[in-house]
Amino acid sequence: MSWSVRLIDNGNVTGAAAKWAGGPGVFSVTGAFGGATVKLQQLGPDGATWLDVSGGNADLTGPGQGGFVLPEGQVRAAVTGGTPSGLIAVATQVG
Repeated sequence: MSWSVRLIDNGNVTGAAAKWAGGPGVFSVTGAFGGATVKLQQLGPDGATWLDVSGGNADLTGPGQGGFVLPEGQVRAAVTGGTPSGLIAVATQVG
């Protein structure tokens, strides 16, 4: 059984933090990127610094998806640059 957390819901800015239970997942983003980049991030061990998730297409410049494995913690979809609109970003637990 899988479950999802919605990180951005029809937006154009960085989404709020959401709890990730840990384990493998798929990061999916749709919408008009307008030159923006959308990155999956996890809150670092200091509880203040957001860390980019590397590998597996967790750094998107257009609609797409990529796999990742993360420990339990807070995650978010960070939007930088461009003029995006209608972005929907989801992290779905798999496995």
